[in-house]
Amino acid sequence: MNNRIYLYIVVMAGVTYLIRVLPLTLIRKEIKNTYIRSFLYYVPYVTLSVMTFPAILTATASVWSAVIALMIAIFLAYRGKSLFVVSLAACAAVFLTELFL
Repeated sequence: MNNRIYLYIVVMAGVTYLIRVLPLTLIRKEIKNTYIRSFLYYVPYVTLSVMTFPAILTATASVWSAVIALMIAIFLAYRGKSLFVVSLAACAAVFLTELFL
C-alpha cells in the first residue's frame, strides 16, 4: 500500500494538470456561441451549490431542522436580505427546531 500511494498521487496530479491545461491549449479563439458562454458563466455557481447542499442537510442533528433552516434561508435570500441576516435566521431556525424536536 505504501509503495502505491506515490503512484496514486502522481496519477491524480497528472489528471488535475491535464484538466486545467487542455482547455487552454485546445481552445485558442474566443467562444462566441451564446449557449456555451452562458453555460460556462453558471458553472461556478452550480458547482458551489452541488458541494454545499448535501452539507446543509447533514450539518444538524435532524434532517427536519436542516430543511426548515434551508427554506427560511432561501426565502430571506430571495427577498434580498443580506448574507448576515440570512445566516443568523438559519441558525436561529435550527436552534429553535432542535429545541422543540
